[in-house]
Amino acid sequence: MKIQNSLGAAFLGLAIILVAGCSTTSSRISKNQQLFDTYPAAVQANIRAGKIDIGYAPEMVMMALGEPDRRYTRTTEHGASEVWAYRSKAPALSFGLGLGGGGGHTAVGTGVGITTGGDRSDDRMRVIFEGGKVTALEQVK
Repeated sequence: MKIQNSLGAAFLGLAIILVAGCSTTSSRISKNQQLFDTYPAAVQANIRAGKIDIGYAPEMVMMALGEPDRRYTRTTEHGASEVWAYRSKAPALSFGLGLGGGGGHTAVGTGVGITTGGDRSDDRMRVIFEGGKVTALEQVK
């Protein structure tokens, strides 16, 4: 019984740490409240709703969407731009089946996997910056 209580307490502690470490729009605004208060009301409403628009500064995007999953540079004939990519956080379910044999024996195996991320084609949004401002948005519909 003591082991079960200890395991339960450990899982509860881990859950609290994970939730406390999560960044939310509200927590990001609170950390930057003074800057947030200088924005026009329409921009503040968008940021609170987790939305961004053309012309937003990186700080505005960071408050609205949080830290990107990856950053990279795109270079074209018009110059270089910075791209922030945000992946889909929706869980994905996958199944696998394997068959093997040898030495007169046959084996079959199955597996189920659940993941909360994907490969880079799993980007739900890309934010393109040029000159310190959002110049383009790419979103999956």
